[in-house]
Amino acid sequence: MSTLYIDGKPFEVSSGKNLLETCLSLGFDLPYFCWHPALGSVGACRQCAVKVYKDENDKRGRLIMSCMEPVTNNQLISIDDVEAKEFRDHVIEWLMTNHPHDCAVCDEGGSCHLQDMTVMTGHSYRKFTYKKRTYKNQQLGPFINHEMNRCIQCYRCVRFYKDYAGGKDLDAFASRNKVYFGRHEDGVLESEFSGNLAEVCPTGVFTDKTLKQHYTRKWDLTMAPSICQHCSLGCNIIAGERYGSLRMIANRYHGEVNGYFLCDRGRFGYEYVNAPTRLKIPVFQNGSTEDVNITRLLKQISSLKGSTIIGIGSPRASLESNYVLKKLVGESNFYLGVSETDYRLTNLILEILSKGPARPYSMKDVEESDAVFVLGEDLTNTAPMLALAVRQSVRQQPLKKVESAKISLWNDAAARELIQNEKGPLFLGTIAFTKLEDVATSTCHASPDDLARIGFAVAHLIDPGSSPVNELTELEKSLAQNIANTLLKAERPVVISGSSSGSDAVIKAAANISAALQKKKSNSGIVLVVPECNSLGLGLIGGQSLAKAFDESAKGKVEAAIILENDLYRHATLPAVDKFISSTKNIVVLDHTINATTRKATILIPTGTFAEADGTLVNNEGRAQRFFQVYEPANGIKESWRWLIQLSEGLLEKNFNHWKNQADVIQSLAKEIEIVKGVDTIVPPPHVRINGQRVPRQSHRYSGRTSMLANINVSESKPPEDSDSSMSYTMEGFRGQPPSSMIPFFWSPGWNSVQSVNKYQEEVGASLRGGDPGLRLFNPGQNNSVKYFETIPEKFEAVKGKLLAVPLHHIFGSEELSSKSDAVSKRIPQAYVIINGEDASSLQASEGEEIKFEIDGQSYQLPVKISKEIQKGVVGIPIGFADVPYADLPAWAILKT
Repeated sequence: MSTLYIDGKPFEVSSGKNLLETCLSLGFDLPYFCWHPALGSVGACRQCAVKVYKDENDKRGRLIMSCMEPVTNNQLISIDDVEAKEFRDHVIEWLMTNHPHDCAVCDEGGSCHLQDMTVMTGHSYRKFTYKKRTYKNQQLGPFINHEMNRCIQCYRCVRFYKDYAGGKDLDAFASRNKVYFGRHEDGVLESEFSGNLAEVCPTGVFTDKTLKQHYTRKWDLTMAPSICQHCSLGCNIIAGERYGSLRMIANRYHGEVNGYFLCDRGRFGYEYVNAPTRLKIPVFQNGSTEDVNITRLLKQISSLKGSTIIGIGSPRASLESNYVLKKLVGESNFYLGVSETDYRLTNLILEILSKGPARPYSMKDVEESDAVFVLGEDLTNTAPMLALAVRQSVRQQPLKKVESAKISLWNDAAARELIQNEKGPLFLGTIAFTKLEDVATSTCHASPDDLARIGFAVAHLIDPGSSPVNELTELEKSLAQNIANTLLKAERPVVISGSSSGSDAVIKAAANISAALQKKKSNSGIVLVVPECNSLGLGLIGGQSLAKAFDESAKGKVEAAIILENDLYRHATLPAVDKFISSTKNIVVLDHTINATTRKATILIPTGTFAEADGTLVNNEGRAQRFFQVYEPANGIKESWRWLIQLSEGLLEKNFNHWKNQADVIQSLAKEIEIVKGVDTIVPPPHVRINGQRVPRQSHRYSGRTSMLANINVSESKPPEDSDSSMSYTMEGFRGQPPSSMIPFFWSPGWNSVQSVNKYQEEVGASLRGGDPGLRLFNPGQNNSVKYFETIPEKFEAVKGKLLAVPLHHIFGSEELSSKSDAVSKRIPQAYVIINGEDASSLQASEGEEIKFEIDGQSYQLPVKISKEIQKGVVGIPIGFADVPYADLPAWAILKT
């Protein structure tokens, strides 16, 4: 700790920080542009000037840029010095010479960092009366709008896009006194993290194009804290609504999970909530919606009382909904609505995380790891934000050189100048090409079994107590030895794997490596990726396999099935699902979006999306997190769990009417399932008030409330009351900082942009005040005994006339809900298969030519892509594409002529 004197007042502060972040952590308002807590300091904008003094006798002092000056003990600085204030005012005036007077039409107006900093410096009137520089804007794809005239040359955009996220198609182009930030030509931004430009940019150069389609000022949004639904990582988001439609998704800072950023699927995949494919009214089998009311609906379902009813849960439905369905149909009649492979692998992952010795790493832990081995996962497409964390991890070992040179780690310009292109160890074992290869030390492309064999070999080299692997090639032996040696030398090694390869052997190999490391490296960790946002939560609820449900139905033992938020055609083959539906007389489906399963429903009940519901999800590391309803849906739509409680009135003698709200359901769940104990405490209960008030979902600047429904009634209607949380649907309520799990938006006096998050943190870049939200269900290091998996797969051998079909994932297209969003749908590639050049030659297939094959009786005919980065005898097939029938992969594809 050091003592820092600011305008004569002493403060105890952390050593090793720069003056800017220290002043911000202390609550001072000090303007800045180029600095960002995740990107560090470069000293480009000159906006954060303060006066520093040699000692108490120095009356003159000197101006320094606070972002470039380290904190020292007994340091004397002044923020309010006249010369420092004038300098900051002049900098703003220079920037404004070419900035347009378009705040009224700018998407960032009223939530703009440039506006905040201009007011903060006291700059009011522009003296510059001459012609401004102007630029041509670019078309950058469906996600980002470009308005270059607003640029202040802070360089944040390229520092994030290139240096932090690894993008290659956005850069700074300079000529004389002009600097242009964009692509070399119009075109779609290629990075999976391009949407962050809308928050990183302190002006309105890069803005959210999807918000622009249905624009609303950000202070006019009703907002609530939520969790991203599009992968298993559980990134924290803020969802904003106006006029009954979801308008935008913004990042919600979480120090252990997603930090300051989101991937593009998570940011722009929300539009399915407003899509024409939304279900808004109940539908009966004949497709009729006439005279369909709740009374008739419940009466129809009540007629099923006494029948054999099964429930099929969902990996994209909340803990609460899956739990209530299981209670409704009974434990023996509850089935997990996932494929046989996902069922097996998720249970395996739960066993490893809950009983294994290694600590499940968070994404923040991965960022700080100094050696990474990714086995079987294409992270950019299955868990994009985890891929971004891995990109930061490769800097950890080179940064040790920076520390040795006595350079502060926050000094990004000096650090990058010293380490240049040097990277720390990252080893990739993947089925096909992955975008992380540009920062990898070594990459191996192979079939799942061969990848697993390398993993088992690494584990054996770390600890000979694990099983050895025979018949490795010299190249494989050398690679395994290199990986093992590197992991052993590291201080914080991590192994990353998951279920996307469809191989339990790959996961077991990763578990063996982490267990072996744990015996020698207590700081080592493991990360296992699962398919969907609540795959682990569904596994914790527990149930039988989907295949068993199909078997029971085929035997005539099932009279009715309640399918919860699940398109079964994405988890089983078309013939299998068709047979199940035809052999089950009554199919009751609860869902919010039209899909192949809802079209076959006998009774279809419309449910709320994540924006219209309260619930809890468990992410891939076992962190339980709550998402809140953003707005009350129209047409009587309810959360699935609330519908199921109502259905219990007609189906059970002892119904669930004692569950009045979400808190009642989650408390019952927490009492019944030991491993989720405490999940009911992650947010304050609904009766809690802060200073007698609820937490408002609307900002105090919210406008138009009395006229929004004037077409219906000129009198303002009473706002709905939230029985599930301590939040209100209005602008009235507690104006201080709420608990970290209930922050609906970030705002502080003088800070209207997303930069206001620094006011909510313990210190800049650290956890939120009161701790980051959520509860980790798996205790690290709870099991010190090491039990290795011993079954090692045989070496893969190609089979004549067949190819081993393996799954390939796409960030845009493989995930169900985001694919129904308009902007994301424009980024989905055409269906294809990828094969090795030798296989293409033997098939006499050229690039783009279609090949025919069959998997488990299903026929496929898809165009070919040829790649040397996939093993001979293997064919990669995109998962989740609408025009690619489901197959439980890996499986053998029989080639057809």
